[in-house]
Amino acid sequence: MSRIVYVNGEFLPEDQAKVSVFDRGFLMADGVYEVTTVIDGKLVDFDGHAARLVRSLGELDMDAPHSRDEWLAIHRELMHRNDLENGLIYLQVTRGATDRDFTWPEGLEQTVVLFTQAKNVTESPAAKRGISVISVPDQRWRRRDIKTVQLLYPSMAKMAAVRAGADDAWLVEDGFVTEGTSNNAYIVKGGRIVTRDLSHDILHGITRAAVLRYAREAQMEVVERPFTIEEAQAADEAFITSASSFVTPVVKIDGTTVGLGGPGPVAKRLREIYIDESRKAAV
Repeated sequence: MSRIVYVNGEFLPEDQAKVSVFDRGFLMADGVYEVTTVIDGKLVDFDGHAARLVRSLGELDMDAPHSRDEWLAIHRELMHRNDLENGLIYLQVTRGATDRDFTWPEGLEQTVVLFTQAKNVTESPAAKRGISVISVPDQRWRRRDIKTVQLLYPSMAKMAAVRAGADDAWLVEDGFVTEGTSNNAYIVKGGRIVTRDLSHDILHGITRAAVLRYAREAQMEVVERPFTIEEAQAADEAFITSASSFVTPVVKIDGTTVGLGGPGPVAKRLREIYIDESRKAAV
C-alpha cells in the first residue's frame, strides 16, 4: 500500500506528492531537514529535533513555517495515517520555488515535506555485530552545524566505504576525525568516552546530547576533544550515534581491529540506557 506523505499542508498518497522543479531545495540544496525516530508509536527526542530545526532555519535566514505544537500534530497524523509503530519520520523545509538564480526574492512560500520510513530501529544487526569504517578527507562546507540537505559528499563517502567492503566512513580534517557521514563519532580509552567538541565543524547531534547526558548520569567520564584515526585504532572501543542508529559499536577502522573486535561494554550499556530512556520520554 502506498505511503501517505505530507506536502505543503496536504496529506497525499506518495505517487501524488509533487514539488516544483523550480524549488530551491532541488536546484540549490537550499533547505534543511530533520529525522525523528518512532518507537512504539511515539516520537523520540522530538523537542530536540524541533529546536534544532528552528536553529538551522534561522542560520539560513528562514522562518519556521510551523510552531512546535503544529509540527507535533503533523508528525502524529502522519504516524496515524501510515500505521507507523517503529521507524523514522523525515522532515524537510526548503526556501521555496522561484526562477533559478543565486539570489532569491524575499517572502517566498516555503516547501514543507514529511514522510515515514518503517524500520525496526531497536533491533539492529549492526549494533549486535559492530560496524567497520574507513577514513576519508572531510571536504564538506564549513557550516556542518546546520542540518542542510547538502548531502552529496557524505553520500559519496558512504558509497566509497561500501565499495571498500566497509559500512561507513569517518571524515578527517587537519588530522582529526570530525564525524561520520551521518553520525557523531566516539572512542573509549581507559574508561573515558572521547568525542569531538561542538563547533561549526560537526553537527550538534540530538542523539549525541542525550547519550552524553545519560553517560554522565551513569558516572561515566566524558571528554570533548578531537581525536585522530590512529588514536581511535588504539582505543578500547569506538562507536557512533545518530537518530536512526542510536548507539552502534565500531569494531574496525581502516582495516585495524578496535579493542577485542566486537561491541564493547560501554557502547552496549549506552545503547541499552538510551533505548530505555527514550521509551520513557517519547511523546
